[in-house]
Amino acid sequence: MTTDSPVLATARRARAAAAALAPLPRSLKDAALVAMADALVARTPEITAANAEDVARARAAGTAESVVDRLTLTVERIIAIASDVRDVAALPDPVGEVLRGYTLPNGLDVRQVRVPLGVVGIIYEARPNVTADAAALCLKSGNAVLLRGSASAYRSNTALVEVLRDAVVSAGLPADVIQLVPGESRDSVTELMRARGLVDVLIPRGGASLIRTVVEGSTVPVIETGTGNCHVYVDAQTDLAMAVGILLNSKAQRVSVCNSAETLLVHQDVAEAFLPLALAALAEAGVTVHGDEAVLKAAEGGPATVVPATEEDWETEYLSYDLAAAVVPSLDAAVEHIRRWSSGHTEAIVTTSQAAARRFTQLVDAATVAVNASTRFTDGGEFGFGAEIGISTQKLHARGPMGLPELTSTKYVVTGDGHVRGEATQTVGG
Repeated sequence: MTTDSPVLATARRARAAAAALAPLPRSLKDAALVAMADALVARTPEITAANAEDVARARAAGTAESVVDRLTLTVERIIAIASDVRDVAALPDPVGEVLRGYTLPNGLDVRQVRVPLGVVGIIYEARPNVTADAAALCLKSGNAVLLRGSASAYRSNTALVEVLRDAVVSAGLPADVIQLVPGESRDSVTELMRARGLVDVLIPRGGASLIRTVVEGSTVPVIETGTGNCHVYVDAQTDLAMAVGILLNSKAQRVSVCNSAETLLVHQDVAEAFLPLALAALAEAGVTVHGDEAVLKAAEGGPATVVPATEEDWETEYLSYDLAAAVVPSLDAAVEHIRRWSSGHTEAIVTTSQAAARRFTQLVDAATVAVNASTRFTDGGEFGFGAEIGISTQKLHARGPMGLPELTSTKYVVTGDGHVRGEATQTVGG
């Protein structure tokens, strides 16, 4: 008799818990979510104590302060996380929603209804807030969740999951609807990726390397999220002040997130007027521009820090105060550049021409195409979803910010009255 490994045993418990959770009414799920939020606040001291150990280890290892900041849980941040969990409780329950319903000529009633995915695995990096967010979203959508955070946040995630499990039990739900995948080595990640039949879907959240590893190595279906090589294209017909404002917000409002802009494309007809304004604003924001020859020439004698762009710059998701920039001869040339280098996340055009906006939105293939708006708006909260599990850059099942509906699948419920089907024609029974 083969004994399950700890990872597979965890997945098997999650499968049983998912079956118990799926039919529960919204009232029980919402009560569990409120209990989770209350527990996070009540047990903040033990969470912050565990987090302090992770932070100390990270600093001792020479981890960049930007990463340490994402790892850190303060009292204020835990209160905000608890508030987010309460917000999820207030959202409509997607489970049971009828997407299509009709009666066939033979009298059969056909309904397509939302159902949970089942067991959802989340593989993510040093952001312990994801632990609570993912647990809340999965529970609300009727899914059991397997959480595999990075080793750098292991103590924080362990404490958070213990608090959340105790809370759902107090509300009458199985503890195993929320589980931390055991182990800190890559072996546990590999096992999770190979647990086909026990895990229904994996969602990686993190950098390009993590996402690529999961997508290429998993036998479990994967929803690809995250990587954002986002572009802002400034058209020949544009409002210069609006274009500068959108560019600055897209790039510099928060540089370490997937919906920040990484490349600026400027139509040659407006480059002479726009680039001096844009480069001065970027310089004031502390952005280093990696420019083509036209951008380098426009920067001569100005305040901006501009370095020559290389081929690598066009494909780079900087997540820093860096921006690639090029002048293009036409809108179609901008589209061609985007098609070659885009990660399919968010692409923006700034234009006063309706025809240009229409052509750009028709030709550009991305999860979000923004017209006269910052790339930073690609976010579940900003879209009015209330919360998101991530931003999908693929085309199957879900694309763009993934809220509660995207954590469900569907099934058809077909109701008859003794109906049977004949070989050549449908036969009505009864």
